[in-house]
Amino acid sequence: MTDPALASQKAALRIDARNRRKGLLIEHPEADWMAADHAEAMLVALKLTRPGVMAIYKALGAEIDPRPMGDIMIKTGWRLALPSVEDPDGPMVFRTWAPGERLAHDLTGLPAPLVAAPEVRPDIIITPLLAFDRAGRRLGQGGGHYDRTFDALREAGKRPPFIGMAFSGQEYDAVPHEPHDQRLDGFLTEAGYIAARKDD
Repeated sequence: MTDPALASQKAALRIDARNRRKGLLIEHPEADWMAADHAEAMLVALKLTRPGVMAIYKALGAEIDPRPMGDIMIKTGWRLALPSVEDPDGPMVFRTWAPGERLAHDLTGLPAPLVAAPEVRPDIIITPLLAFDRAGRRLGQGGGHYDRTFDALREAGKRPPFIGMAFSGQEYDAVPHEPHDQRLDGFLTEAGYIAARKDD
């Protein structure tokens, strides 16, 4: 059951974080390319030394765009995937995708690969967010799709690293969280890679 007080805190933080993120996009339009420059350091920190499958996302609104990083990953042998919501109450599915390939709307209306695209298990999952803290807590849009997906992958014993992509200015001292909220392993920003604390 959702705690009403925590739900209220999250709602207030979402308003503040959306406004903050819009400002950051205006101040730092080059942030996506700067974050891409730190991708190699992120992979080294995560001990992902061999190319695999990286799940990214289609940036919407003021979200920092992972496409420049995806372009770099392709050149180094990585394949890309995008998430697709095919069960509104279940985990997302990840399907292969390459720049230029057609997309269709998933059940939430967001762009996703065609259902004919092969389903894959990513070696690393990059997720958008509104706010984060150093303990690995992430505040998303509130749909729960990433939380359900991360939880399902953990339960299945197929847990890839979960990395939030954000402007460094989206960091908060503490993000309100509930038991079902899944923590991330780190955050890739235009200022560098931040590993989440393991002691909190």
